[in-house]
Amino acid sequence: MKQVLVFKTSVGSSEDVVAVGPLLNNLLNETDRWTFDLEDCDRVLRVEAESVGADSIIEKLAGAGVMCAELE
Repeated sequence: MKQVLVFKTSVGSSEDVVAVGPLLNNLLNETDRWTFDLEDCDRVLRVEAESVGADSIIEKLAGAGVMCAELE
């Protein structure tokens, strides 16, 4: 069953999204999805995934220098 994970991030531009996209694609399986809402003040990352948890996503983005914190 897919879970929806929502994160506050430091991603600020479409160029940043392009830079972190491959990291997310490598972490997720092909049926999972992710999107960024750069219009939101929290620069929200929304992930629909079956096989990965919030900690893995936070760790992967932190390794690339991106702040990422799960929202409730």
